[in-house]
Amino acid sequence: MRQVRRFFVLVVVVSVVMALVPMALAEQAEKVNINKASVTELTKLKKIGQKYAERIVAYREKNGPFERPEDIIKVKGIGQKIFELNADIITVK
Repeated sequence: MRQVRRFFVLVVVVSVVMALVPMALAEQAEKVNINKASVTELTKLKKIGQKYAERIVAYREKNGPFERPEDIIKVKGIGQKIFELNADIITVK
């Protein structure tokens, strides 16, 4: 009975740890500075492929740096949904 209890406690502890690790890693996700990132770095954003990344770079070269993360929606083809998917990892600082 004692071994069953220890096994159960071990299973609970392992389950809790496994549940917390992804959250901790998500919080440490690397920020992407849309004013400095290369095309390759920009493709790390969700729903941003090569074409959109090139558009972001072209936009900032033509219009200057983005003032706010939300300004990414000024780039043709990037809308509110894409911004919302990436809002937690986009930075301009």
